[in-house]
Formats: sequence, C-alpha cells, structure tokens
Amino acid sequence: MKIILKNTKPNYVAEADVLASAVYLEPLVQFEKGKRYLISAGSGKGKSSLFHFIYGSSNQYSGEIIWEGLESKNWDQIRQQHLSYLFQDLKLFDELSAWENLQVKNQLTQYCSESKLDFYLESLGLSAHKHQICKKLSLGQKQRLALIRALCQPFDFLFLDEPFSHLDQANIEQLSRLIEAELSERNAGLIISSLEPHSSLSIDQHLNL
Repeated sequence: MKIILKNTKPNYVAEADVLASAVYLEPLVQFEKGKRYLISAGSGKGKSSLFHFIYGSSNQYSGEIIWEGLESKNWDQIRQQHLSYLFQDLKLFDELSAWENLQVKNQLTQYCSESKLDFYLESLGLSAHKHQICKKLSLGQKQRLALIRALCQPFDFLFLDEPFSHLDQANIEQLSRLIEAELSERNAGLIISSLEPHSSLSIDQHLNL
C-alpha cells in the first residue's frame, strides 16, 4: 500500500515556500506502508495542512493524492481501517477522564482490550492519572494520552503531528519505544512532522517541507 502525491500544492501557502519544498509541486512523492518518514519545516509552513490533505479533512489543494492498493476511496473507511492521526491540538475531551477519553474511541473500534489500554497507560507513566479529569492533566500528559488513543484502532499508516512538543527527554524516549513497538507489530508506515530535521524515532526518509 502507498500514499502517492502528484503535483500537490496547497492553495494558501506562499509561492516561495512551495518552490523550496521537497513535497509540494513534486511530480511524484510516495509514502510506503512499513516505512518511516520525517517531514520537517518551520512553524506555519504547512505541515499540519499536508496531514489534513491526506487525511481527507481538507481539500484546499491542487494536484492529486492517491491511496494506491485500496479498493474503496471512502474516507470513513480509510480513517477507520488504514490511517490513525495524532492531531497537533490533540482533540481530547477535557470534561472526561483519561480513561473515558480512551473508551470513547475504543468503544467505536473495539480494537484494544482493557488490559492492553492499562498496559499503554503504565508504559507511558499515566496509570496514576487514569481517572483524572483531562483538563487537569499537564500538556505532556495529554500528549501521551492522545497517542494511546491513536493506537486504539487498526492502521497501515500512523500520522504524528509534532508529537513530542510538550515532552521532556525521558518521556520522549518512553513514547518512542512504544511507537517503535507498535509500528513493528503492525508493519505500519509512519509519517511524523517536526520543527527539527531529526527525530528520536528511526527514520527511512527525511523530507523538508
């Protein structure tokens, strides 16, 4: 399975930024299942926009984005079965507990057992906060919780939009170990965005947006 971009260009990004990009306006950019890609750029250069284009939540672009190898082009099915996305703004429910936030997703997908969710919480140091209201968690704790929620479904590609922005080095390493294990177990591809041209995760290809 591949995600293929052909001459893709956002409608609202400055022409100079587009021309300097290794992704936009390229005749062919491919993301293959099982491989790991880092997309780096400064703030406001379109990293989140690119993710939204591929996710199907924005059509403010020209060119083509093709999901090769999928019989259906139904966006609901793609999101449910093939693509999981950790949004930069996390999109957690502040009035629900950490556990309830996970259950909202997991009750829809029926993907993880409760023991698996407990394992994720323990792995990322969140067990003690399982029943805490989300709005009382720190940004770093919310970021880790949102990653667990992203794991509560099947996927062929995992999209992580600046997933380490609120974490210290110890927590980055914890999160990276869990991500690496999940990608290997599922033979999934990774597309991660960052302000920096490097990552704590092993990367097959770096693209400067």
